[in-house]
Amino acid sequence: MRKFLYFTVFVSGMTTMAAEFGASRLLGNIFGTSNPVWAVIIGMILVYLTAGYFLGGRLADRSPHHKTMYTLLAWGAFMLGVVPYIASPVLRLAADAFDTLQIGILAGAFAGVLVLFTIPVTLFGMISPFAIRLSVQDAGHAGNVSGTIYGISTIGSFIGTFLPTLLLIPTIGTTRTFLVFSLTLLFVAIAGLGLSAGRRAALPYLFMVLALALLAFFGGRGGIKSSSGQIYEANLPTIISRWLNSTARAILG
Repeated sequence: MRKFLYFTVFVSGMTTMAAEFGASRLLGNIFGTSNPVWAVIIGMILVYLTAGYFLGGRLADRSPHHKTMYTLLAWGAFMLGVVPYIASPVLRLAADAFDTLQIGILAGAFAGVLVLFTIPVTLFGMISPFAIRLSVQDAGHAGNVSGTIYGISTIGSFIGTFLPTLLLIPTIGTTRTFLVFSLTLLFVAIAGLGLSAGRRAALPYLFMVLALALLAFFGGRGGIKSSSGQIYEANLPTIISRWLNSTARAILG
């Protein structure tokens, strides 16, 4: 079970970092990617993680069970998958407000989207303290266990930095990238529930997978910035990729 716990920490760390870059992508479509925007995004994510560390440490002492941790993880993964669908109408409102320079609506939309990440990122922050509490059997090895868990989580965060930005977002888009990480972490949580508490404990959470699948099918695929008179919308990496492909075709004849 400990190996699977380490794998859980790895995937959780990867998903947390992917959520941060996904947030920047959602907001960047409307508000840009300037240093102040990045500072607010990173700052709020750190606040949510800090809250998760405190809450996770307290809850882990009160209920030091794998089932509790994987339940929290399942809800965090599910909420992350829902975020882009809730954020979409808010960002469309912000796009219209941007065209008419309605600063109040813009600021409200910016704050609203960041608030949507409160629950999933806070829940992700609770995982590392929980994993340490569940892994430490001997106080004499607490330092080694803590270092291992935070090291594994950081490796996951490293991969979560590059995987969405260089591969997933340019190829499948921001919303589907959220879904990929959400479903991956959700399946890990369900497997963890099955291993620690039995199949009956895990089965009810399959409704989350079904709900995300229905959202992906019926949730719409349009662009966020759909202003009047707009001719075309695409991700910058997509534009660069298409330009490189067309240039290569022209050179190769």
